[in-house]
Amino acid sequence: MNESEFLALAQDILDSIEQQADVWFEQRDIDIEGTRNGNVLTLTFEDGSQAVVNSQAPMQEMWVAARSGGFHYRLKDGKWLDTRSGEELAQALSRICSEQSGQPIEVEVPSPTR
Repeated sequence: MNESEFLALAQDILDSIEQQADVWFEQRDIDIEGTRNGNVLTLTFEDGSQAVVNSQAPMQEMWVAARSGGFHYRLKDGKWLDTRSGEELAQALSRICSEQSGQPIEVEVPSPTR
């Protein structure tokens, strides 16, 4: 995959998560604020904690920083997988957002079909 293809996939992921955060706030009354600055999406929870999702084009990875740690995800066999644990990005974000919001949240990550 070239850099422009990666950036398009990353943009889709960040757009999707940002839109989902708006839905959680508006429809489920979960206090999460999504703030976007270029390729960085910061989710701020009611308790002030944050989860940051950003793309790293040179490495072709998506990075997540949260209270539980820092994680790197690389596309492999059509899935964004943690480079250490193998956990999928959507599963990890669901866990992180649920832990930090105190409510069950399921995050969906767009399929990387391009």
